[in-house]
Amino acid sequence: MANALDVGLGASVWSSDKDAALAVAARIEAGSVWINKHGAIDPRVPFGGAKQSGYGLEFGVEGLKALGTPQVLSY
Repeated sequence: MANALDVGLGASVWSSDKDAALAVAARIEAGSVWINKHGAIDPRVPFGGAKQSGYGLEFGVEGLKALGTPQVLSY
């Protein structure tokens, strides 16, 4: 049901069974999936959405790379 949505910024899976929670989380189409919590954002880890939830990433090395534009200077 979660994957039927046209958005996918973040999701959470709640379970006392860690293996089952990991299996469900791996199938969810979202930029971030938390297990037994929600919204815990670490600035060292890339954060971004899926589907209609925006473009690009914030935070982490991948987020910084997405903001930069390579430039070659030659003289």
